[in-house]
Amino acid sequence: MEKRCGCWAAVARGIGGACRSSKAAKDSPNALPKNSLVYDAATETRYLNASNRELAARHESHFSVETAANPTSENKASCQLLQFTFQELKSATGNFRPDSILGEGGFGYVFKGWIEDNGTAPAKPGTGITVAVKGLKPDALQGHREWVAEVDFLGQLHHPNLVKLIGYCIEDDQRLLVYEFMARGSLENHLFRRALPLPWSSRIKIALGAAKGLAFLHGGPEPVIYRDFKTSNILLDSEYNAKLSDFGLAKAGPQGDKTHVSTRVVGTYGYAAPEYVMTGSEVAH
Repeated sequence: MEKRCGCWAAVARGIGGACRSSKAAKDSPNALPKNSLVYDAATETRYLNASNRELAARHESHFSVETAANPTSENKASCQLLQFTFQELKSATGNFRPDSILGEGGFGYVFKGWIEDNGTAPAKPGTGITVAVKGLKPDALQGHREWVAEVDFLGQLHHPNLVKLIGYCIEDDQRLLVYEFMARGSLENHLFRRALPLPWSSRIKIALGAAKGLAFLHGGPEPVIYRDFKTSNILLDSEYNAKLSDFGLAKAGPQGDKTHVSTRVVGTYGYAAPEYVMTGSEVAH
């Protein structure tokens, strides 16, 4: 049976215990307001949704929190993520077998899997919907922050040039995310492989797609700073359409004429904007 609900209520109750409907979470007197921005001074991270800062704070109680009164955008897409069980994803990936590994990052492996068209049930290989399942190492504190940020941004932002987050699993110490499968892999693999190089028509198409994804993030009423734009994070579908992935380092950006100055520059050197690396300054335009 399909389990679909608002992601903030769902993620919070995955940590908290008993399952409640998204409406119940919304009506609860203890529920944090959905339309608030939260700033974590220790990590210099501004969350789009207060529930996600609460989720991170349960694992990082020593960090200080300041709540901002600014409301989030009214036209931001509502979040409807699927909630998977660990057993469902274990079956979908063939028990996380080695030959289903698509890649490995600093926080865990990415596995290829299959789920049914409607719902969270696992499907036989080659049937249903092909997905990519990213697991987080249980002992990675920084990885947990990035896991929350990934749900925070991709759970709300929808665009043809952003990879689609289908759902998540939060069960005991397991943290997994389920994405659409990108058949052509990363741009990095195509640029540095020894096979035939990408034709210029494909390169231009990919560059335009990535630029459109960034323009969407930067151009909204609440800009988002991606902070990890590099070839390994640009994924390609079967038609070589580019989609930005990995929003673990993303954060809500300054609005209007305001400027953010970060004392902790993050991202990949060689790809980060030189002016940001030099000054830590972030502007809306």
